[in-house]
Amino acid sequence: MFKICDLIRNSLKKYDWVGFYFSDLVNKQLKLVAFSGDETEHTIIPFGRGICGQVANSNKPLIVPDVKSEKNYISCNINVKSEIVVPILKNNINIGQIDVDSNTINAFSDIDKIFLEEICELVSKNYVLNNN
Repeated sequence: MFKICDLIRNSLKKYDWVGFYFSDLVNKQLKLVAFSGDETEHTIIPFGRGICGQVANSNKPLIVPDVKSEKNYISCNINVKSEIVVPILKNNINIGQIDVDSNTINAFSDIDKIFLEEICELVSKNYVLNNN
């Protein structure tokens, strides 16, 4: 997972932080399992909190063009300007998500969403549900 994060971050100019959070369905929280970029103190995020927590509840990708405009945004780095989070679904269960931050405002488009959905689909195919 770390190699995937590094490959994505180092290959795409506007991707300044890339991480995978996986769902702890019992405790209704996300756990950071791999990332590439600056360290973050947000290694556990409750469902509903922040952009990642919103996606854990909605099971829908979310693009935030300007994080300053998002009331539920959790700041990990003062340089972050925009964020995209895409859920990883297996049998319609949210098992996790990929989270990408950019230090560029309005960095993400539907092309990024489609690309990250493809990554999430590949991760889902290789995930065993009883991992949690």
